[in-house]
Amino acid sequence: MKYKPLDLVGVKTYPLAERSNKMVMKRDASAGVRPGMSVDELLRSMPAQLGSQNLLAVIDAVVAARAAGKPVVMAMGGHVIKCGLQPVLKNLIEAGAITAFAVNGSVAIHDYELSLIGETSEDVGKVLHCGLFGMAEETGRDINRALREGVARGIGFGEAVGQFILDNGNPYKDWSLLATCREHDLPLTVHVAIGTDIVHQHPTADGAVIGQASYTDFRIFASVISELGDGGVYLNVGSAVLLPEVFLKALSIVQNLGHHVDNFTTANFDMQQHYRPLQNVVKRPTSGKSKGYTVTGHHEIMIPLLAAGILDRLGSVPTTTGG
Repeated sequence: MKYKPLDLVGVKTYPLAERSNKMVMKRDASAGVRPGMSVDELLRSMPAQLGSQNLLAVIDAVVAARAAGKPVVMAMGGHVIKCGLQPVLKNLIEAGAITAFAVNGSVAIHDYELSLIGETSEDVGKVLHCGLFGMAEETGRDINRALREGVARGIGFGEAVGQFILDNGNPYKDWSLLATCREHDLPLTVHVAIGTDIVHQHPTADGAVIGQASYTDFRIFASVISELGDGGVYLNVGSAVLLPEVFLKALSIVQNLGHHVDNFTTANFDMQQHYRPLQNVVKRPTSGKSKGYTVTGHHEIMIPLLAAGILDRLGSVPTTTGG
């Protein structure tokens, strides 16, 4: 052979004590767990490393934002609602921890169905090939009606559907995030792409109405984002494309109009980290004095844990109602 094993006799070494290490037990290790720990004690017992460090930083940022009266915005995709997390989100609303929501069209659909029958999420594979996927009568009929009535009154998508749920007296309205936001006068904006939602398949759908309702919400969302600077928090939960793009455009608009939007915190929560949330939420918007974090895990685990940590901390921290 042309090559012979390399002789390692001359390799230089140095004492382990001189090496800089990323993990130091006295500084970074878990404090251990014990029966009866509070949520705050459990979270603080986690190793000061990687994911747990990011989660704790986000909790700190949310608590600090609310103490300072700055907005905390949660953007999310439909899976969060399909997991049945509305009660957790409602807890955060009632504690004053979240000041605005931005969602895609599937959130509004699943939320509406839950408010009406207490169930949602059809088995697509069973009905797709017979042409029945997305064709439930009440869902398309009611949401499209709510949008027509809302646009006629000059209001946006989220407010229109949330108010319709309340006015209609849907049996499970207490489980609805949209209705809860209306009751608390909290902005919840819905951002849709025509053709992505089942209600667009129905004969009651009107593209001009859907577009107007969602465009009104985009402008409301931009207004919310204009107040994010100097301490606000923006959380993207489970939206891989649509809402990260909407956030970037809204941020560009408010900067263009002269609003100072820097020195805030962003975080992306998802089961895996995708390109657009990483670029449009975690990295690009935080290139100044802001900070961006990633927290990877299942929504049905991570969001209750996030909420529990925030609520445990807010119990001893004054929350300003503004923002």
